[in-house]
Amino acid sequence: MAFAAITRRDKPMPDQPIPVIFIHGLWLHPLSWARWAEVFEAAGYRAAAPGWPGVPDTVAAARTNPERIAGHGIADAIGHYAAIIDSLPAKPVLIGHSFGGMIAEQLLGQDRATAAIAIDAARITGRLPLPLSSLWSALPAFRSPAGRHRAVSLTAEQFRYSFGNFVDRDESDMLYRRWSIPAPGRPLFEAADPGFSLHPPPRASAAIDNHGPLLLVMAGQDQQVAEAVTRLALQQYRSAHTIHDLIEFPDRGHSLTIDHGWRDVAGACLDWLYRHGM
Repeated sequence: MAFAAITRRDKPMPDQPIPVIFIHGLWLHPLSWARWAEVFEAAGYRAAAPGWPGVPDTVAAARTNPERIAGHGIADAIGHYAAIIDSLPAKPVLIGHSFGGMIAEQLLGQDRATAAIAIDAARITGRLPLPLSSLWSALPAFRSPAGRHRAVSLTAEQFRYSFGNFVDRDESDMLYRRWSIPAPGRPLFEAADPGFSLHPPPRASAAIDNHGPLLLVMAGQDQQVAEAVTRLALQQYRSAHTIHDLIEFPDRGHSLTIDHGWRDVAGACLDWLYRHGM
């Protein structure tokens, strides 16, 4: 899809641009959304990509100070983004990837967004099963129970399994060097078993009634969030009385928001927002 096609808008934007908040997942720095933010700004939105609690402004600082990232769980991240949203003049569109997608769903369920796009969204046990592939991706955190309280880094090989399995090795290694940062281990323990926490994280709502539209975006070759997980999520959401759509990229992996094909995904998200008048 050409760059011009995904930045063109067929009707004027409102006087006040619609805010768009991009929410990253584990092991990627929020700056990995920079190209998306530029495209959405060019399309007339006001874009921002704030990091999770404790995530520094640069990739280098995140790698140098992993202790700032450690210890934050899912509820912490949801509260952090809720406070950011509350400071905005209008409800935003939320676009999240992986755990960021799950956070976007939660915030939509709290009626804090006009719409949400969840790309290969993580799920919480109790609603949907956590596939063995997801557990394997999280293995660095599970090597010790203490991993729950630490920041956990991926090696280049682990990143390739979890993110870059459907791009060539050179591209996977480049993405790893550019965007990979340590991630808090706590969300992985919470997702695998909420019993690990005295205060379990909220579950993704299966009935977002009377709230804004939700788009689920699925990578067919994702080894971190299996295709079956997203399809089951869609079945649950379709019991609600609002718009829930699915777009599949069958030949993409978990790196679909940052690899060479990111424009296709961004374009599909923009097209969906246009169709629903946003």
